[in-house]
Amino acid sequence: MEQKVFYLLITLLVLISCNSALSEKDKEVYALKGKEIAEASFLELSIQLTDQMKAGGPAQAIPFCNQKAMPITNQLSEEFEATIKRTSNNLRNQQNTPSKRELEILDEFHKIKLEGKQLKPIVELDADNKKHFYAPIVLKANCLVCHGKVDETVSVKTDSIIKSLYPNDKATGYSDGDLRGIWSITFKN
Repeated sequence: MEQKVFYLLITLLVLISCNSALSEKDKEVYALKGKEIAEASFLELSIQLTDQMKAGGPAQAIPFCNQKAMPITNQLSEEFEATIKRTSNNLRNQQNTPSKRELEILDEFHKIKLEGKQLKPIVELDADNKKHFYAPIVLKANCLVCHGKVDETVSVKTDSIIKSLYPNDKATGYSDGDLRGIWSITFKN
């Protein structure tokens, strides 16, 4: 009898552990979904930010970003039935503070980048069986107006606008191609 209970427990543990892992097919599906969501989010934020830059430069774009980036991301989260977050080790907006797992992913991506290897998205399942997609955010040259080095690509005036809206800003000092942060997307289904 004890042996049957033992085998039953082992069988249950195997079934539970098998159900808590994503198959390669599921990883592919959620990688594609995550990439689609990250690209759509980036595009929407970029279009609106570019419009603000054209209309009034950083003096108009930075306050717009301060007030509108989170609502835009929240609206896209509803549309895509996922929680969309941009986070970093070097925050501008404290509302984007990384979770413990996001910090681990950021550290992993930084190591991969230092080794000169290609950064690839990560899809995984957490302890609550929620599916997550993490992808790198790599800085492009046009982002350096607000995220570059002060007195090089970020003017002193722009830096003062950033500091007035984000007193704890740590999101400057970057160069083209640097890892700025990650997209962290949690799927609702």
